[in-house]
Amino acid sequence: MKPMVIAAPNGARRGKAEHANLPMNLEEIAAEAALCQNAGAAVLHLHVRDTNGAHSLDAGLYRAATLAIDEAAPGMLVQITTESAGVFELPAQIACVEAVLPKAVSVAWREFSPEENAEARRFYDWAADEGIHVQHILYSPEDIARFRAFGLKNQSVLLVLGRYAGAEARVDELPTYLNALGEVHDWCVCAFGKAEHAVVSAAIAAGGHARVGFENNLWRRDGTLAAGTHELVAQIESDVLSADEARALWRI
Repeated sequence: MKPMVIAAPNGARRGKAEHANLPMNLEEIAAEAALCQNAGAAVLHLHVRDTNGAHSLDAGLYRAATLAIDEAAPGMLVQITTESAGVFELPAQIACVEAVLPKAVSVAWREFSPEENAEARRFYDWAADEGIHVQHILYSPEDIARFRAFGLKNQSVLLVLGRYAGAEARVDELPTYLNALGEVHDWCVCAFGKAEHAVVSAAIAAGGHARVGFENNLWRRDGTLAAGTHELVAQIESDVLSADEARALWRI
């Protein structure tokens, strides 16, 4: 199968101090989405910021950003995030998705903890009924073990290698994640730090998909600072899925 490329141009934590071209407002996000689409990305992993530049789960901002992306990058699939970033708790995360009704959303397993939270279990059932694609974020082999123990079948997952603070991702970590993962519908990898390209290339070679961008890494594979997430997308030289093919993969 051809790999899907997801562009993650900003995330919840980085700002202009770390890179002047990191998109913060709706116009900047939409412009970067168009560049990423032209470079081969089928999906835009969307974070929005409030007027102070802080991470937001505001439904109105998500709807406005999605419209701006639709205009700038027609056909590109938008995936919103529910990331808490140490600010939001489960009720606000769920309320955001219910208000936005996106086509796709990413959910951190350790934040929703459906083993413990009936409201999270209700959310998963609701999202399935609404036809919203959920990608489960797994940050460690321990997260993978929890995910597998819960028993969901035919799911999409994102494996996160490395951390915002601490050790950067390494290619040799990937087999441990994959050996723990077992059978899923599809899996994608993102990687913090300068080894991002090497890690996602290894994932693609193993049959997975790639998420790249300034959320996790600012550097090209040659060690130079990228001008934007689109340059990180363009480094993936494989024949990649179109947005329509990504929708078919995710059953949207």
